[in-house]
Amino acid sequence: MEALDVLLNRVSVPRLIEPGPNAEQREILFSAALRAPDHGVIRPYRFLTVEGEARNRMGELLVQALIEKGGDADAKALDKARNGPLRAPLVVVVIASLTDHFKVPKNEQVITAGCAAHGILLAAYALGIGGVWRSGDLSYTRHVAKGLGLTDNEEVVGFLYLGTPQNPPREAQKPDVSEFVSAWQG
Repeated sequence: MEALDVLLNRVSVPRLIEPGPNAEQREILFSAALRAPDHGVIRPYRFLTVEGEARNRMGELLVQALIEKGGDADAKALDKARNGPLRAPLVVVVIASLTDHFKVPKNEQVITAGCAAHGILLAAYALGIGGVWRSGDLSYTRHVAKGLGLTDNEEVVGFLYLGTPQNPPREAQKPDVSEFVSAWQG
């Protein structure tokens, strides 16, 4: 697939089924992630793969985070949290691993981790793999971070759900670029 086609037409694919990406495809996905813009070449990211039975354990982790958070943890919300990781055969947890760096502020490091996540989604689209980036309040709780084994200097950037598209991907919207770009006159 042509690079510009990928950049101009990638869309989120939320309905995913088996099979998930195979070993060769995963190598490509993570290699694409490692090409993210990276000031200082510090690679401030890492990834966890969650599949099979581990998706159920991740769902229970999200349920416990929801209960700990309090508020409206009704049965419907608990089920949604529990079943979230089951929406795809593979969930990739994108983690920003932040360091004190004399030249690269932590917010740039988080952006780099986000670019790495985007690289995975672009590569997935190019390979015909469906993907969607999900997050939400529970993603950023200390309970989830601890349950996933993150250190104090790490944070979840998002969860990438990857698998075979259940339906053909929708056509990408084509917004008017001029609505988002303007010249600064100083």
